[in-house]
Amino acid sequence: MSSDSDSDDLVFKALAAPVRRRMLDRLRESPRTTGELCACFPELDRTTVLQHLRVLERADLVIGEKRGRERRLILAPLPIKRIHDRWIGEYARAAVELLDELG
Repeated sequence: MSSDSDSDDLVFKALAAPVRRRMLDRLRESPRTTGELCACFPELDRTTVLQHLRVLERADLVIGEKRGRERRLILAPLPIKRIHDRWIGEYARAAVELLDELG
């Protein structure tokens, strides 16, 4: 099992690419098969979409479930929540406290 720091690094790396964020947006709308997700990105070939998908899966942002011949992809939002709680929430609280002190 990887450490929280390693997991966070994988999430940040996955979120760094705009196309991967768009893929997560599509999966947030609804679960999709691999083929449906590929169809959402006609500007990319299937191999490129699958490479991006592997990065998202390594970061535990997407879960792939095999159903017969299809693979259903589901958004896993917990890693994003962990990033929010650890990084964004803490920095936002510090910024609000600083503004409060200045006011």
